[in-house]
Amino acid sequence: MAGRQAKILTEGQLSAALKATRTTRYPVRDKAMLLLSAKAGLRAAEIAGLTWEMLIDADGRLADHIALSNHIAKKGSGRSIPIHARLRAALLPLQRQAQSRGHVIKSERGEAMCPGAVVNWFRSFYAKLGLQGCSSHSGRRTFITLAARRVARAGGSIRDVQMLAGHRSLKHTQAYIDPDSAAQRRLVSLL
Repeated sequence: MAGRQAKILTEGQLSAALKATRTTRYPVRDKAMLLLSAKAGLRAAEIAGLTWEMLIDADGRLADHIALSNHIAKKGSGRSIPIHARLRAALLPLQRQAQSRGHVIKSERGEAMCPGAVVNWFRSFYAKLGLQGCSSHSGRRTFITLAARRVARAGGSIRDVQMLAGHRSLKHTQAYIDPDSAAQRRLVSLL
């Protein structure tokens, strides 16, 4: 896949992938990994480095946002990302299993997964589903593309998408956004 961007996921593909996590060896963990990518836009290294301290409030309950630390984010781009309802629902059973300590995503030996293992998990998972061109970055590209398409409805701007993505430049954010030819046709018809 060198030189090509990871494909974004359609809503149907994401639904099928979420359904497929039910049949994996670690369905609770795997569903959370998939949603951390697609509904929070986290990179593989951020998924691997995420700890419960970044997800819980002072009372030990799941917070309303991910407080992503600079030390696990690319180029120190820590940020606050609101937790999507589907991601929250996936994190709660994982939190009960982990008792809110240590890394969120763990290997079968109970240790933190390394970023390479997260990348390999996504590659293998998508390959089993027959999703060609998808990788650990597909969920992130999906998140950024959908956020860019819907930001005006939320009353925000592309700058808000940039902040959620943890990019220093809008140029980087724009490179993640997949164009939509149907939207382009609708836009031109409005002119």
